[in-house]
Amino acid sequence: MVQVEFLGPIQKAPLSIEAKTLHDVAAALQNDDEVKDWLESCAVAVNDVMVKSLDTALSDGDKVSLLPPVCGG
Repeated sequence: MVQVEFLGPIQKAPLSIEAKTLHDVAAALQNDDEVKDWLESCAVAVNDVMVKSLDTALSDGDKVSLLPPVCGG
């Protein structure tokens, strides 16, 4: 199981899901109406390290963080 956390304006409690890669996480979240619209614009971190590839392998206990774009002044 991996832990998926949602940061910033995504108001959703963390999820625990079975996933071997970020492709698996993305596929699972496509079915979630609260999250699916954010998927295209979010940056992703695995264990607090930014990643760009959905091919990134995941291990049991990993933390996946979705970081939506924000603006500030």
